[in-house]
Amino acid sequence: MAKKVLIIGGVAAGMKTASRLRRRDKDAEITVLERGQQVSYGACGFPYYIGGDVEDFTSFTHTPQGFARDAEFFKTVKGFDVLTGHEAQKIDRARKIVTVLDKADGTVKEMQYDVLILGTGSIPVKLPLPGAELGGIHNFWFPWETLQVKAEMQEYKVTDVVIVGAGLIGMELAEAFHKQGLTVNIVEMQDRILPQMLDLEMADLVKKPVEKAGIRLYLQEKTLGFEGVNGRVTAVKTDKRTIPAQLVIVAVGVRPNVELAKAAGLEIGPSGAIAVNEYLQTSDPSIYAGGDCAENTNIVSKAKMFAPMGSTANKHGRVIADNICGDGIKYPGILGTGICQILNWQAGSTGLNERAARAAGIEFESVVVPGFDRLGYMPGAQRLVLKLLADVKTQKVIGAQVVGTGGVDKRVDALATALSFGATLEDLSNIDFAYAPPFNGPIDNIATAANVLMNKICGRLRSINPKDFKELRQNCEYTLVDVRSPGEFKANRIAGCANIINLPLGKVRSEAETVLPDKEAKLVCSCQINLRGYEGETMLRALGYKNVQSLEGSLSGWPYETESGDKK
Repeated sequence: MAKKVLIIGGVAAGMKTASRLRRRDKDAEITVLERGQQVSYGACGFPYYIGGDVEDFTSFTHTPQGFARDAEFFKTVKGFDVLTGHEAQKIDRARKIVTVLDKADGTVKEMQYDVLILGTGSIPVKLPLPGAELGGIHNFWFPWETLQVKAEMQEYKVTDVVIVGAGLIGMELAEAFHKQGLTVNIVEMQDRILPQMLDLEMADLVKKPVEKAGIRLYLQEKTLGFEGVNGRVTAVKTDKRTIPAQLVIVAVGVRPNVELAKAAGLEIGPSGAIAVNEYLQTSDPSIYAGGDCAENTNIVSKAKMFAPMGSTANKHGRVIADNICGDGIKYPGILGTGICQILNWQAGSTGLNERAARAAGIEFESVVVPGFDRLGYMPGAQRLVLKLLADVKTQKVIGAQVVGTGGVDKRVDALATALSFGATLEDLSNIDFAYAPPFNGPIDNIATAANVLMNKICGRLRSINPKDFKELRQNCEYTLVDVRSPGEFKANRIAGCANIINLPLGKVRSEAETVLPDKEAKLVCSCQINLRGYEGETMLRALGYKNVQSLEGSLSGWPYETESGDKK
C-alpha cells in the first residue's frame, strides 16, 4: 500500500523533502500544506532585491527557466500535491490525523498520514514596545514584506532608515539601503556588529569601513520605542538618543515555530526548537522535523542549537526523505557556518567563537593572522585577516573567523570542511592547497594561521590579541616596539600608546640594550603583519628580555586608532 506522507510547511525543508522523496518513491502519496500563498521561495536573497542587485522579484519564486514554483508546477513537474492557504491546526498522534483549515472558505477537514514532516520554519521576533504597531516598521522576513518595503521606499520618499539589530539580515540590509542612497542607522544592544558570528576584534575590523562609509552604528544601545505621526513611524527612541526614520527594520532574530509540535506533545529541546534524533525523527518516530523549527547539534561542542539557515533546511529535507525510504541516514550536525557581505568587505565564520568555546568548557588558544588572498604582487590582491581557535590539549581546530575584502568564502569553506572531519592544527598546516600566484600564496593563510597557533600553544610565540592590547597600550608599564622601517613608522602606526619606540628589525640586536635598558620591561613587538614582530620578539628574548610579546596581526590586524607623521 502506498505510504501517506504529509508535510507541514512549504518552503525549504518541506519542499526539499517532497521533491527528494518523489524521486525515491514513485508511489508515495505526498501532500504539502502551506498556510501562506507562496511556496519554495528564496528568502535569503531578499536584501539584494532592496539593494538593486536583483531587479526581478520573480527570481526568488521562479525556476531559472522562468517557471513559477507554484502548486501546479509541483503537481505536474515534481509529482506531488501542494495545498496553499491551508493551515494545520492540530496533530492527533494517536489517530495519525492532522486537522487542517482551508483559509479560503473556512472549512476544516482531517488529513491522515503514515509519516508526518514538520517544516514549520521560524518567525521573526517582534519587539513589544510603544509604537510597534506604527506603519513603516517591518521584520523583513516574508516575501510580501520585502515587496512592501520596496514600495514604501518610493511612496514615502524614504531618506532615513533605522535597522534594529546588527546580525546577518541587519548588516545585509544596511548595505542594500546604503546602495540606494539612504541614511542608514543601526541600533544594536551588544558591543559589536555580527555578534553571533565574530569575536570583538574581528567585528571591529569590519566596523571601521562600515562607519567610514557613513553608516551610523549605535552599539550597546537599547531600543525603547517608536515615535510616529498620523499612524506612521517618524523616529526610533533608544536609551541614549532619538533617531529620525521613515522606515524601520526590526532584525533582532527569529524563533522556531514550534507551537503545533508543542501542542501535540512532542519534545522541545533546550534550544527551544523541536528535539530530533540523528535521523531527524522527533520524540514520535512517525514524525520528522527539519529546517528552522528543528534543533541542531553543534559538531564541535555537541551543544544543542537553534540555527536557522536555508542551507541546513535543504540538507535536512534530503536526509528525511532518505530515511522515510528506510536508508537510516544520520545527520551529523552543524558548525554554524555563515558569511556576510557588507560594502566591499566580507565576514565569515565556522565552528566556535570565544564565547561558545568558553560555554562548552573548552580550554582554547587563538591567534589573529593577516595577509592577502593571493600573492601581494598580483593585480587584484585583497586584504584578509583570519582568526583561528584550537583546543590547547588536543590542538584540534574548534573555530575560525575570516574578514577582508576578498577570498573570505574560500577560506571559510575550507575551514568548515576541515572542522567537519576533526582536523588538527598540524592537519591544516599540511593540507595541499592549490597554489599559483593569481589564486594563492605558497603557504595559504589557513596554513600560516595554523603554524602561528602551534607556535603559540608550544610557547615559541608569546602574542597578545588586539582587543587586549587596546587597553594595555595606555598603561605606562608597557612599551610598543615597532620594528618596521622609519618610513613605515612615520606613514602609519598604532595611536594612543603611553610608550612607543621605532626600533627597526635590523637594529634590534645592536641597539636594543641601549634604547631598552630594562630587561624586565613589558614589551610588545609590532610590525605590519607580525612576521617581523615575531622575529623581534625572539631576538629580544635571546638578548635576555623577560617580558616580551608580539602583537597579533600587528598594524594589518589592528582595528583601532592609528596616527601618522613625526612622533612627538
